[in-house]
Amino acid sequence: MRLWLAVLGILAALADPAVAQEGAHAGYYYPEPQSREEYVSRARTMLDADRSRRLQFTQSLTLGQLERPYPPSFAIFAKGDEAEKLIILSMTAGYADTLYRMRGFLAILTHVSRESPLFTSFKVEEIFTFLDLLKMLGFQQLTVSDGDRYAHLIVIK
Repeated sequence: MRLWLAVLGILAALADPAVAQEGAHAGYYYPEPQSREEYVSRARTMLDADRSRRLQFTQSLTLGQLERPYPPSFAIFAKGDEAEKLIILSMTAGYADTLYRMRGFLAILTHVSRESPLFTSFKVEEIFTFLDLLKMLGFQQLTVSDGDRYAHLIVIK
């Protein structure tokens, strides 16, 4: 009976691509996502988007936080064989513990992205979002979490 339950669990995970994509990150870096969505990007992945570029992106976001005179608000890092999974974890209790607060935080990241030379050079600063930027860099998913009890998964298409 246990064998059949295990097989059914594996089949269920494989039937839901978002669950299969989670791998070992849920339960290690953040709780199992309570909510999921699919974002269909207006952007295309850049030809030079690769693992190295995604790691440089997360490193620059992290270094920007470390240069401030106070502790980082979020941990930002990439996981997956090709660093295709972006993870953003709140480092402050109560800061990003609901879907609405997470969406507010993503709106702030959109504002910052729209001021970037990349968006302005392509003249997309009025229409692209932070999630479109992630698509351009080749990220396939974003998980945001309060680092305690809440996580939200966005699959980027």
